[in-house]
Amino acid sequence: MALTIPARPLGKTGRPVTLFGLGGEGVLRTWGREREAARVISRALDQGVTYCDSAPAYSGCLDYFGATLGERRQQVFLASKTHDRTRDGSLRLLDDTLRRARTDHLDLWQLHDLRSLDDLDHIFGKSGVLEALVQAKAEGRVKHLGITGHHDPAILLEAMRRFAFDTVLVALNAADVHRLPFVSTVVAEAVKQNMGVIAMKVCAQRRVLARLAMSEALGYVWSIPGVSLAIVGCETPAEVDENADIARAFQPMAAEGMRELEARTSRDALAMGYFKRGL
Repeated sequence: MALTIPARPLGKTGRPVTLFGLGGEGVLRTWGREREAARVISRALDQGVTYCDSAPAYSGCLDYFGATLGERRQQVFLASKTHDRTRDGSLRLLDDTLRRARTDHLDLWQLHDLRSLDDLDHIFGKSGVLEALVQAKAEGRVKHLGITGHHDPAILLEAMRRFAFDTVLVALNAADVHRLPFVSTVVAEAVKQNMGVIAMKVCAQRRVLARLAMSEALGYVWSIPGVSLAIVGCETPAEVDENADIARAFQPMAAEGMRELEARTSRDALAMGYFKRGL
């Protein structure tokens, strides 16, 4: 029996989630790899992971969860997203998401990849997707509402100003401080609002690992005040095991240690923040 992975409350949701959550990338963002995906999902559950990320845009990810979770669905906080910006389109997407995941509800439904003010105007306008989020929550088909983004901190901040979301899924790694930082803007505001902060792009598609060990990359993000967990896409059960072991061994980093890791990423900060808007 694996030792318990440390957990933290996911902001105002009050739900405890493990420091390491299973991301919807890696082998899960594929088609036709059912057996491999099932092994990764099952290993994560065996290790005690309680948060699973997904999205309709992530290839067969939802189908893999639907085929694998079964009775273990109740063990996990299942998050998904909508990339549609309309009320009716998103409600149809939710129907399809629940069908593919073989569940009657999502624990978290998020607005996927906010990028521009025009984006926000559609979302918050008449017949926009926010109406779908509010309706789905009232119906009990989703429990909590969130936003996601990695393009521009100002856009996430504006979305947080317009509506009291429960969570924010945001790009965070040791190179974040060097350009268009999310940590001093979005995370700081999320803490004020008691939003759950979910970190993604901790490794920036392995670019960060050219300078840091995986334990350092994860340890840095988990040491940011306000962060509830980090999601990591995994290719193999061995990668799941490694991340779970790192989470179990985690000790919060001192400020000096975090500054040292930031310094080590400074030279490659642009590459490690490839997902942010252009200069």
